[in-house]
Amino acid sequence: MSASDAEAVVDDASIDRWERVRDLPPSAKLVAKVLEYEDTLSQSDLAEETLLPPRTVRYALTRLEEVDAVESRFSFTDARKRLYSLNL
Repeated sequence: MSASDAEAVVDDASIDRWERVRDLPPSAKLVAKVLEYEDTLSQSDLAEETLLPPRTVRYALTRLEEVDAVESRFSFTDARKRLYSLNL
C-alpha cells in the first residue's frame, strides 16, 4: 500500500464518520466541527466558540444527539452544567 492509498483510506474513514451529520442544519455541523477541535465543551462554551446564540446551540446539540453524533455528561466541577463531546 502506497502513501497515497493510505491517505485515501483515512479520507474515506473520515467521510464515513461524518455521514450522520451530513443532513443536519449548518449550526449542528458547526457545533460538531468545534467539538472535533476542542474535544469537550459546555453549552455556554460552545455558544462562545461558535458565536451562535445559546438557543441555536441547544437546538444543534439536540439534533446531534438524535443521530448519536455527540455524547453528554455532567460536569464534575458544576453539576448544573453538561459537557458535550463528539461521538463520531
